Amino acid sequence: MITTYFNITIEFDGKLPQVTLPNPDFFKYLGEEKFRALVSRHYDLLAQSSIKHLFPTHEFALQNAKSRSADFFIQLMGGPEYYRENRGEPMMRKRHLPFTIDMDARIVWLQCYQIALQELKDVPGHLIQSFWNYLDKFSLWMINS
Repeated sequence: MITTYFNITIEFDGKLPQVTLPNPDFFKYLGEEKFRALVSRHYDLLAQSSIKHLFPTHEFALQNAKSRSADFFIQLMGGPEYYRENRGEPMMRKRHLPFTIDMDARIVWLQCYQIALQELKDVPGHLIQSFWNYLDKFSLWMINS
């Protein structure tokens, strides 16, 4: 049994870290439906969190945000290029600039993913760990205040 560690990088000097892409087998193992359910669960947790003001409150808008986020990660892990087809190049750092994202908001965002990932059943730990490691470093790129 592989233990998954959900360590959150707290030390940040403003220099953007190198980000290692998650193992594409994580998406292949879950499949699109379960992966979209994971992202949806993450957003449901965010909608109840202290940073809910950063996310859409109207159900239709929230569903669109869930879909866009899942599309981004699916493409990132070698799946269909839904994001590029529907939104263009990801440019995630630029897309997040209108929102005030500090270290505390980032930590809450990650904690919601911790919960969602811990709820996955029968997924090899090394695949979850690979996705988590990506999220931890990638999320540092979104800090803008």
